[in-house]
Amino acid sequence: MNGPDQSTAPADAVAADRDRDDNQLLRRVAAGDEGALAELYQRHGKVVLSQVLFVVGDRAFGEEVLQDTMLAVWHQAGSFRGESRVRSWMIAIARRQARDRRRRHRLREVEDTALINQPSSDAGPELTALERADVDDVASAIAGLGRAHREVLGLVFAADLTMAEVAEILEIPIGTAKSRLFAARTALCRTLDDDGKKGKSQ
Repeated sequence: MNGPDQSTAPADAVAADRDRDDNQLLRRVAAGDEGALAELYQRHGKVVLSQVLFVVGDRAFGEEVLQDTMLAVWHQAGSFRGESRVRSWMIAIARRQARDRRRRHRLREVEDTALINQPSSDAGPELTALERADVDDVASAIAGLGRAHREVLGLVFAADLTMAEVAEILEIPIGTAKSRLFAARTALCRTLDDDGKKGKSQ
């Protein structure tokens, strides 16, 4: 009989410990511990900011949203029920703060309804373009995608969230989240493939 997968067990244990630590920090924040808030910022601030930037695309605006988010975490820590990871909870708050700030500044929201009916199966051979590309090429290609594509790729790959967490944050059904990820990966791979072909022709 095979035993537990030794390669994944330590990583799972580390993740579980990290989640417990985050929960404890949030309880301390709810009790008025400013040091715990600072530690949460150190742990998750960069990831939260990166997710905001995927949506708004402007660093100064994103940093304002991050400040709003940490203030909201301070005030709302006591309402956290432990139904999600602290990181995904903070990202969800950041998205709401970005949306509210954009409304206040009357910035136009970009709609993306074309992705909803895309197939949700795994991408095929076009993913070879992604496998061949280096980090700088991938980052450049992502920057050229639409907002909806950027944010779902960021939530899945940069923030390391599950599809269930992504669906909750984006406030869409999980099937739509999977379809949106499929469409985003396909768009990314096509961009990388097209760039590769252009490079060869020059």
